[in-house]
Amino acid sequence: MVVDQEPVHSACWLLAAAERGSDGFGPRRFNDLLGGLPGVSPNVLSQRLRQLTEHGVVHRRDLGPPTRVDLYELTKWGRALEPILLQFGRWGSQSPRLPDGPLGVDSLLLSIKAAFDPARAPALAGSYAFHIDSDTYLADVAGETVQLRRGTASDPDAALTTDIDTLRAVCGQEITMDAALESGALRLSGDEDARRRLTDLLLAPFAPAPRPATP
Repeated sequence: MVVDQEPVHSACWLLAAAERGSDGFGPRRFNDLLGGLPGVSPNVLSQRLRQLTEHGVVHRRDLGPPTRVDLYELTKWGRALEPILLQFGRWGSQSPRLPDGPLGVDSLLLSIKAAFDPARAPALAGSYAFHIDSDTYLADVAGETVQLRRGTASDPDAALTTDIDTLRAVCGQEITMDAALESGALRLSGDEDARRRLTDLLLAPFAPAPRPATP
């Protein structure tokens, strides 16, 4: 059987953009996608989105007047790529040469899902809100999975409030969580145990890999 691999190639190339349209983060505008892909030109992104749309991986819809803004999101078939894309992301995160440019908030938070260890789910169970600048994201840990979505929660177990620069600095280990809290650039709410679970969930993907034992 011959399989047309072009949509898979395009989807893998556009991994970051595809992730931003999946798993509850909802439809994204062209500029949102472009902002999360450092080094990619508008022309190249337009071409790839057109290919993904033609192959049924991405759906484009027009909001209509007065905004006249196109929104992009993964189709049902495109969302079926999620396990492959997350695994691809895990592989890419081990690259000896990471891409230039700062990670966007979607990439930082999707790292939670890519690095999530189901064996730790019971210890991390709960509902957590991340208020990053003007956006709110929710992480729900239940069973053996973590689900991420954009939206609001009436009563999360714990919540983190900060700006994207502080989030990048904390995840990139440029400053500690304690230092960010002390400076007031980051705030945590919820009881002590829930705040600890939220912190563990957020920082697990960015913990240094253990060094191999010396013979």
